[in-house]
Parts: sequence; structure tokens; C-alpha cells
Amino acid sequence: MLGEIHVHAPAKINLGLRVLPKREDGFHGIESVFVALALGDDLLVRPLAEKDVCRFFCDNDEVPQENTITRAYQAARNVLNAPLPGVRVELKKRVPMGGGLGGGSSDAAALIVALRKLGVAFPVGADNKIAVLVGSDVFFFLSLDGRPEGAAVVSGRGELVRPISPRSDLHYVLVFPGVHSSTAEAYSAIDSVERSKNGWLPLDELENVYNSPVKDWTFANDFTPVIAARYSKVQQALQDVKSCGALFCDMSGSGSTVFGVFESASQAQEAEARLSGKWNALYCKK
Repeated sequence: MLGEIHVHAPAKINLGLRVLPKREDGFHGIESVFVALALGDDLLVRPLAEKDVCRFFCDNDEVPQENTITRAYQAARNVLNAPLPGVRVELKKRVPMGGGLGGGSSDAAALIVALRKLGVAFPVGADNKIAVLVGSDVFFFLSLDGRPEGAAVVSGRGELVRPISPRSDLHYVLVFPGVHSSTAEAYSAIDSVERSKNGWLPLDELENVYNSPVKDWTFANDFTPVIAARYSKVQQALQDVKSCGALFCDMSGSGSTVFGVFESASQAQEAEARLSGKWNALYCKK
């Protein structure tokens, strides 16, 4: 029997996030560039002698026993329609919950990677069937296939993932405003306001914008004005990050994490030091 397996589950940020009208299946279409970050959770997975059991342990009491990891395990059982090796999963949680960084979805994808390493065979298309049952961001993290970095143009409900070359010259500072913005709350809020289509980037232009100088980026997150209007801390964090010299700043996903993009490590580290006097801030290279 294999010994313990370590899998890193990276966080992500969204560079731009266009939210399309709700579809007939109840999901919203999205268009975005996803970028994996060095920040992430870590899974330690140990095989058990018994079958079809996932025993979950976490160093963060806020993570419930029923979570994306246990859902991914159950989804794999349902999709594969076969017994799975039992596992004991210990999660070291570093990605804030409700921050728009995809931590839970990344954890689910990491569990699938661990099952592969335990010898579980996944037929072509099985990964996507599991992602459908767990969460839309899971598609992107599965596309990384266990790699700690990557970027992609993502569309559909999240299932259309076109990998692109990640930039290595960017430095990010993350600010966690200390408010929880649930995905359901964010989508409900965005459906309740009239939004202009002016300034929306065509899907086939997103990669070109990503590769252009940061000062010329025209990315926009449809959630940002809605969530910033509800939570003054998000609006203040955006202002503070920009005042620290960020070439670009926005909110990631449905919030509430705010990020700034800097051209050098020294600029990012200086911004982190300034922001840390007021916020929970973190310098994070790509």
C-alpha cells in the first residue's frame, strides 16, 4: 500500500470577471482569466485499509466536516460507480474561506489528484463530471493536474478552460478585508442591479490583455462595484491598495479578497508592509 501523499492546492485570482445572464440550467456564464497563486492549502492523504470512506481532519475549526473534499470523494464514487480506497485527509488551511480565491474548489481538485496517485483510474471525462457535482471553479484546478502554477481563459459556467502561459514577472499583494461574501449572496446581488455592457472585453481578447503591460490592463470584475457598495471595507481596501502604487487592483471572484499587481518584488513587499499596519495583507508572487 502506498504511503502518505502530499498535494498542494493553490489559490487563484480572477483578472477580470464578466458575469453573463443566468442560463436555463440555473448557472451564470462567466468570462475571466484565472491565475494560480503560490498561496494555497496543503492536503496530506493517507490510504486506509477500509474502502469507500473519507475521514477528514483540518487545523481550522471553521471548515465543516461536510465540505468540498468530502463532496469530491462522494462524487468520484458516484461517477466511477466503483469502490474507492478509503482515505484519511488532513487539510492545512491557508486560503481564507469566502475570499473569492477558490480554496474549496482547489481542495476538491487536490483530492482527485491524490486518488489518482493511489491508483484510482479516471476514464476520459470523469474529472469534468465530478467537477459538475462539486463546483464550477473545480474545472480550472483540475486542469492544473497537480501543478502549483498555471493560468487559463475560463468561460461557460467554468467548464471551458483554455490554458495560457502564466506570466512570471508579476507580483501580487492580497488584502483580506475581514468580511465574508458568499457566492450565493454575490450572484443574488448582481442579479438585482442593472449593469452596463460598456467596457466588457471580448472573450478572445482576454489573453492579449493579460500579456500587455499591466498599466494598460482594462480588466473589470462585475462583482466589484456591487460588493464594494455593500461592504465599505472592500471599497477602502481597494483605495488603500491603489494608493500603495499598484499598477492594477481589483477584487477577486465574488469577493472579498482585494489584490494589487506590482512590477517588482521590492514594490510589492513595500506595499505589503504599508498595508499590514491596517489590514491582513500578504505578498504573493504569481
